[in-house]
Amino acid sequence: MSKLCGDSEWALLLAPELPYPLAGGGAMRTASLLHFLAARFRLHLVSFTMGDGPQPASPFPPGTVERVDWIRLPVHRRSLAARGLRNARRLLRGRLPLSDRFCQPTSLEAAGRAVAGRRYALAVIEHFWCAAYLDVVRGRAGCVLLDMHNVESALHQGCARAEGWPARWGHRAFALLARQQEQHWLPRFDLVLAASDADRRRLAQSAPGARLAVYPNALPLCFPAEVAEDHCLAFSGNMEYRPNRTAVRYFARHVWPRLRRQDPELRWRLIGKNAQAVADLVGGDPRIEITGEVEDSLAELARARVVVAPLLSGSGTRVKILEAWAAGRAVVSTRLGAEGLPAIDGENLLLADDPDSMGGAIETLLRDGRLRRHLGQAGRRLVETQFCWPAAWWELELALSGLIPQAAARER
Repeated sequence: MSKLCGDSEWALLLAPELPYPLAGGGAMRTASLLHFLAARFRLHLVSFTMGDGPQPASPFPPGTVERVDWIRLPVHRRSLAARGLRNARRLLRGRLPLSDRFCQPTSLEAAGRAVAGRRYALAVIEHFWCAAYLDVVRGRAGCVLLDMHNVESALHQGCARAEGWPARWGHRAFALLARQQEQHWLPRFDLVLAASDADRRRLAQSAPGARLAVYPNALPLCFPAEVAEDHCLAFSGNMEYRPNRTAVRYFARHVWPRLRRQDPELRWRLIGKNAQAVADLVGGDPRIEITGEVEDSLAELARARVVVAPLLSGSGTRVKILEAWAAGRAVVSTRLGAEGLPAIDGENLLLADDPDSMGGAIETLLRDGRLRRHLGQAGRRLVETQFCWPAAWWELELALSGLIPQAAARER
């Protein structure tokens, strides 16, 4: 790995979500950038903690993060009524939900104190929610990147299509607000990273003056051992994330009943943190297993016969599909769920956009072990060649190779 040049040996990573433990697509993406930066710079991480308790232990691999500063956020009530009231107030004030959560004046001031007196060759701000921290770090970094895990305007548009009223109305309003904010913030960064070429095209339409590059979601080169398949389906992810909750509801209502009737031994396993967010959707069905957060999601997925991704909304690319491929398992997904990936129906997964075709695709795979193995092996080859951390780092190295020296020259 080369050492990128700049006017400092330090880099800054400002991340609203901790990358470790590696649980979920957001953490995986942030961790990949953390390791990229740590291999090239001395790394300063600024992240967030909730409430007034002790600061979290730093769960980072040795030799990666040299300095950590924490910004404290107040604890919010998590009930549906409390969330609805907060979001109604945000709409009235013209504030996106997570931007309002993470970019309070006191938080911006705390970040300013954390970086005071420091110089960075490169600063990376994770998530569009935190774009306002650009004003805090701009004078201290030769080059500032924004990493867009999702296109927020597209994410809210998708949620508006998938949800009923009044949530649909709220998402439509937030989608318009997000597009306005994208137009305002994106051109001000030296580089904006998109998770896929589809997202890059969306961002180019939202903010024509922005400098854009694709930094794909990717996994470490670490694959689970071969294990025997359980007779079950699997769905993985942060169950509190709105597109995941919507996907569980859709599958539970429209696909699972058919599969359950036709195969009395089949089980459906939900893998991921915040399991309470979907408990009300599965109706106490004893053949639906909710594991909660697991230590090794790839190993858990490797035990499934088929992995499903019945997503109806979302943006970016789905790490849940990459993890299923890395585990060597066949995937059935909606086209939206596979968006941004080189997904070829019948070659590396099966695509199905309505309940009947999804149920039929799953039944085919449950019967056809040869097809399951073919799809799983093809998916793993894609991860090994295109969606592993080294491949993603190479793409980012190219995007940055001429950018950091230019930024350093402007600062001098």
